[in-house]
Amino acid sequence: LGVDIIEAGFPISSPGDFEAVQRIAQEVRKPTITALAHANRAAVDWAAEAIKDAAHPRIHVFISSSDQHIQTQLRKNREEVVELAAQNVARAREHVDDVEFSPMDSSRTDKEFVAHMVRAAVDAGATTINIPDTVGYAIPEEFAGLLTYLREQVPELGDTVRLSVHCHDDLGMSVANSLAGVVAGARQVEGGINGLGERAGNTALEEVIMALRTRPDFFGVDTQVDTTQLFSTSRLVSQISGFAVQPNKAVVGKNAFRHASGIHQDGVLKERSNYEIMDPVSVGVPRSELVLGKLSGRHGLQSRLSELGYAPTDEEMANIYDAFKEVADKKREVTDRDLIALMGTERASVDETYVLEHVQVTSGSHEIATATVRLTDQAGTVFTDAATGSGPVDAVYQAINRIVDSGRKPL
Repeated sequence: LGVDIIEAGFPISSPGDFEAVQRIAQEVRKPTITALAHANRAAVDWAAEAIKDAAHPRIHVFISSSDQHIQTQLRKNREEVVELAAQNVARAREHVDDVEFSPMDSSRTDKEFVAHMVRAAVDAGATTINIPDTVGYAIPEEFAGLLTYLREQVPELGDTVRLSVHCHDDLGMSVANSLAGVVAGARQVEGGINGLGERAGNTALEEVIMALRTRPDFFGVDTQVDTTQLFSTSRLVSQISGFAVQPNKAVVGKNAFRHASGIHQDGVLKERSNYEIMDPVSVGVPRSELVLGKLSGRHGLQSRLSELGYAPTDEEMANIYDAFKEVADKKREVTDRDLIALMGTERASVDETYVLEHVQVTSGSHEIATATVRLTDQAGTVFTDAATGSGPVDAVYQAINRIVDSGRKPL
C-alpha cells in the first residue's frame, strides 16, 4: 500500500503485543515502525526494546492534557503532567532519533495549556507533535483553529517538527477534522483502514487519501500511497478483523461505484466523469457497475444486455423492457441471471395455439386421479375434456392430450 508509518502496537500492554511489535519491526522494512508508550519510563523502555531492530524506529509517547482526564484519570496537577511528558520524551530520545508526542484529548483542553505542553515536548526532543481529537469532540473549523494557534505559539511546528492529527469518529467528523488539519498545516494523518478503531472508529485513511488525490487543487498535497491497493487492503482488514465494510462506505464500499438511478446510469454510460469523481480502477475496483432495478432506464438495460452478449432488436427491446420493469417491481435488484431468463423467454416465444383456461383435479389415496381441463384456441373456441392417470399431473396431461390428439385442432 505504501503508507509511511505503521504504529504497530503498545508493547508494555502485554507480552503478545510486545512480540507482535518486535516481529513487525524485524520483518517490515520500508515504513517507519512506531511503538506506543504512555509517559512512563518503563513503557518507553519496553517500546524501545520492541523496535530496536526496525529499519526506521519511532517511539510515540502520549499523556492526557485535558482537565477532565488529568483530574479524574491521572489525578495529578497540570505541571506534574507537563513534567512527565518532557521527561519521557527525553527518555525516548535516548533510544531513538524519531519521537512523537501526543497531548491526549487536546480538543477538550484549554488551548494555552496544549501549547505549553507542546512547547515542553519540543524542547525535550519531540520530532513529531500529534494533536488528538481523542473523543471525536472537535468541529472542523474549531480543530483547524487549534492547529493554527499552536503553530503560532510553537513556530517549529510545520517547520523542523512535523505536525500530525489523530481524530476519532464519535460525531462522524473524523475525516473532515483530519482534512481540516491538513489545510491548517498538518503533514501526518493517523487513522485506520475502513475507519477501524476505538468506539465509532478512527479516521478512515482511504477516504483521506482519495480526498487528497482527487482534490489536489484544494489541498495542494498528496501521499505516496499506491491507491490501487486500497480496495484489496480494505477487504483484507475486513476479513481479518471480522468487521464487515458497510455497502455505502465511501471509496471501498460495495456500492461506492454502483449506479442505480436511471439518470445516473445514462450519464455514466455517456461519460464516466458525469457521476464518478474517482476512477474505480484507481482504488483497485475493476470497474463501476450499473445496478438494474425499477429506477433504471432503457439505456442502462441495453448496455448490460450488450455486456452479456445480446443485441436485441428494437421490437425485442421493447418487450424485454416491459418484462424487466415487471420483474424490477418485485425485486430490489435485477440480476444477470434474471436478464438471461428474460432474453430466453423473448427469443423462445411462439404463437400460442391453445390457452389453458381451467384445470380441476380429484385425487386421493383410494381414488383414481381424474382431471378436467378446459382449453381455448386462437379463435376463442372452448374445448373441454377429462381423463384419468397414474397421478394428478399425469391425469392433467392425459386430458390435454385427448383434446390435442382428437383431430379437432392440430397443435
